[in-house]
Amino acid sequence: VVSTQSTEAVVSTQSTGDAHISVKPNKSAKQQALEVIKVLKETIQIDRVKMKIKISMTMGDAKKCKDQIKALFTSIISEDNDGQFELLGLSEPGHYKQLSELVGKHSRGKGTCEVIGVEETAESAVFNS
Repeated sequence: VVSTQSTEAVVSTQSTGDAHISVKPNKSAKQQALEVIKVLKETIQIDRVKMKIKISMTMGDAKKCKDQIKALFTSIISEDNDGQFELLGLSEPGHYKQLSELVGKHSRGKGTCEVIGVEETAESAVFNS
């Protein structure tokens, strides 16, 4: 494993060698990592980890945007509609800003959009044990 001075990028020399990519000392680690990921995506499956997000707002406010909010989740873990609308689910990291803006706009700043954690995967269970 080759590691640059920055901890942003750690790449496998075997994978980068197979893809005919070499480390360039005058380029930032982040830029090189993004280039490597783009090339490696062509041969192996690479996915971003989903964020576990909790949405909370009044039922009256949620009626206006509930369908838009649900559409931004890849899966719903739990949903509570008793007095207060609460939704816990998994979403792509790129959707967080849009979710936060929807909740803020339709709840007039009273609702919340919180990142609770990240998706539990089989890989993370193996690496964390």
